[in-house]
Amino acid sequence: MMEKFDHRYLEMAGVWAKNSYCKRRQVGALIVKDRMIISDGYNGTPSGFENICEDETGVTKPYVLHAEANAITKVAKSGNSSQGATLYVTASPCLECSKLIIQSGIKRVVYKDEYRLNDGIDMLRRAGIEVEKVD
Repeated sequence: MMEKFDHRYLEMAGVWAKNSYCKRRQVGALIVKDRMIISDGYNGTPSGFENICEDETGVTKPYVLHAEANAITKVAKSGNSSQGATLYVTASPCLECSKLIIQSGIKRVVYKDEYRLNDGIDMLRRAGIEVEKVD
């Protein structure tokens, strides 16, 4: 069910995506619980690594973290719990991120753009997580 603030949170995730150093695609994510943003993330390299996401040929480096993974690991470091939260992300989650979403207790995912593969979305739905695409 579409909520009043869905568009705004997704818009904010889009603004957050601009923090990414990645050239191929910039993705932003927010985790919201009880109308409070409890975590945020964007795609990029792990802490302490150089902020270059692609190699010389333009291929994304294997250790680049997705926005969802960054937001989920960030909430894990904080005193907050993502149990029952909503994840807003500018691109639909991949299979790897979907596993993290399921395990983190997030109950709803709202996204804007389709990722080239749908297996992540299929897995979320199979796990009973509410998934919504917002245009």
